[in-house]
Amino acid sequence: MKNHLDGPFVLPARDIVRKPGEMREHALTIAIPERWGEGIVYIDKGENLDIDVRLESVHEGILVSGTVETEYVGECSRCLQPIAESVEVEFQELFEYPGDETPDFVLQDDHVDLETLVRDAIVLSLPFHPVCRPDCPGLDPVTGDVLTESSGVAQDPIDPRWAALRELTETEPASDAGLSREEN
Repeated sequence: MKNHLDGPFVLPARDIVRKPGEMREHALTIAIPERWGEGIVYIDKGENLDIDVRLESVHEGILVSGTVETEYVGECSRCLQPIAESVEVEFQELFEYPGDETPDFVLQDDHVDLETLVRDAIVLSLPFHPVCRPDCPGLDPVTGDVLTESSGVAQDPIDPRWAALRELTETEPASDAGLSREEN
């Protein structure tokens, strides 16, 4: 049977509990046990998280603050090419002492469990529309091919009702068009 205080995200705080002003710092590298994120980008199972965390004793509980660095993978939302980017997120939360109220985070048996806190901070920081580069032109809407800088932006298809007008402008030289207007 697994104890709820087992795991790489659980840190002891016994030596600073109810001692306001006391502080402990930890540097952790943890491989995540499952994929985090359900969107077009995610943190893959087994990816390492580099966590620098500080536990500070305050009157209400243990204040946990720190940063986490990792890498997300997925697809560009414009051209669907694979992407991998690093992400760094700051987090801070108060783990309150057990009491009558039911706060979001509670100090359990003088330990803090960082997993939910770190996972939420990372997943909420993932881009909603990730791109491989800021000026990614995307896909050609007709062929589905990846557009490049040389191919430019795809032209919108011409409404067949206006096609005859386009033929006129393409065949008539600009200088002739100017003369015919002046003659009228």
